[in-house]
Amino acid sequence: MRMSTRTRPLIAAIAASALLAGCSAGSSTSTPTSEDDQGGGEGAGSTDDASGEGGGSQETVRVGLVAEPASLDFTTTDGAAIPQLLLDNIYETLVTVDVETGEIIPALATEWEISEDRLTYTFTLEEGVTFSDGSEFTAEDAAFSLERVSSDDWTISLASQLDVVESVEATDETTLEVTLTQPSNSFLYALTTRVGAMFDTEGVDNLAEEAIGTGPYTFGSWDRGSMVTLNRNDDYHGEVPYFSTVEMRYYQDANALNNAMLTDAIDVVGTVQAPESLAEFEGGDYQIIEGTTNGEIVLSMNQSEGEALADPDLRAAVRHAIDHQALLDTCWAGRGELIGSMVPPTDPWYEDRTGDFPYDMEEAQRLIAEAGAEGTELRLRIPSLPYAVSCGTVVESMLEDAGLSVTIDQLEFPAAWLETVFTNKDFDMSIVSHVEPRDMANVFGSPDYYTTYGTEEVQALFAEADAGTEEEQVAAMQEAAALISEDAAADFLFLLPNLMVSDPDITGLPTNAIKESFDLSKLARG
Repeated sequence: MRMSTRTRPLIAAIAASALLAGCSAGSSTSTPTSEDDQGGGEGAGSTDDASGEGGGSQETVRVGLVAEPASLDFTTTDGAAIPQLLLDNIYETLVTVDVETGEIIPALATEWEISEDRLTYTFTLEEGVTFSDGSEFTAEDAAFSLERVSSDDWTISLASQLDVVESVEATDETTLEVTLTQPSNSFLYALTTRVGAMFDTEGVDNLAEEAIGTGPYTFGSWDRGSMVTLNRNDDYHGEVPYFSTVEMRYYQDANALNNAMLTDAIDVVGTVQAPESLAEFEGGDYQIIEGTTNGEIVLSMNQSEGEALADPDLRAAVRHAIDHQALLDTCWAGRGELIGSMVPPTDPWYEDRTGDFPYDMEEAQRLIAEAGAEGTELRLRIPSLPYAVSCGTVVESMLEDAGLSVTIDQLEFPAAWLETVFTNKDFDMSIVSHVEPRDMANVFGSPDYYTTYGTEEVQALFAEADAGTEEEQVAAMQEAAALISEDAAADFLFLLPNLMVSDPDITGLPTNAIKESFDLSKLARG
């Protein structure tokens, strides 16, 4: 089997245009009619000399976000903020996902062959690629990078995605051969994520503070608590980015982020954290982007032995007690989508499971009474992120109406939340958005993960899905999603929308955020 430029489309990978009918998906709220309407012309994000080498400008673009990375090392530190910043910008992968079509397409690999038994992948690498330290990227670096994922150097749970790899060999400078222990539908897709990042064999000594990659940008500086600066890689092997410098600016809360945009301190709100405030940006001075994401907001329930929520009836009561539409309307201004499971509509195995536990306060109260759990005290330990804080108070109110006693603990994110909830499992419930693509098996495939689920039955379904045909994969993944939902392994509050605001002349912003990365090289002024 030879795939010289792309694989077959991933079934139903992008259906956002239909799902979000009526939204301003990717378009401005109005079209600027004069030079004065363009915005940002006199701000810190522009210079008088807009020309640069290779077609790029000398401009700086300033992007505002709320979740700052805890480290630059996504091999040992969890959290979506690190790959959002570094993947595709500094670190590249052999293959990547086209966000418009959902296809897996070439990146550092120009083509690949898959053996008839689906066990051997042979990648042909692009020639003339160099790392930002000047060293040449070769198949040896690629082999080193993939082998390292299975070593003790990678400690995050996502590394298990490459457990299926049996061997990796650089057969010459531009050819990499990967052999699997068994056929795997998820292997190639996994290579589009952080576990597929290509590292310099001599550039991994200080990953927490230095990032050496082949991407369109290089790491510049990090003013902790404030800003990370990336600089254009003038030796980049691909298309030269428009912006010479990118400033990723981090704000403590949604209001500060909005004010930064309104006062021209930034050019782009990378993710709107107060959807009810979008009216401030309507009327033509700003561009509003609305699309979809992979960000399932999960109300996790600690079902470890001895914990209150180990009782499946009590977990079912929690799910019945939550009026999801009212919650979405209250805490996220109705923006987003109810899905009822860990599968977003952009995945091939999506099914609407919102009917599994319909809102039924009487049923919730009955289940709580039968369990003798009236007044049970539950600790809702949430990260200090706007969606979690806003939705947490709504969940608290609804569960207390059902007869439970809920205490909210707000934990600094990422460090305190990762240590308390993710690592130590010291919680009863939590709320966090899981934005990694196709992550159901990672989140619910092991009882050792913080979600504390991972039955033998669901693990068998994940294994069947990975090794089977495309049709068998879809069927097994749908069965796994149904089992996770029906077991009330967690509650799925809603799917985060992709909401962005920018100057009206910024181009290249993604309508749909279905990758781990925010590809800054696509941004320009037009």
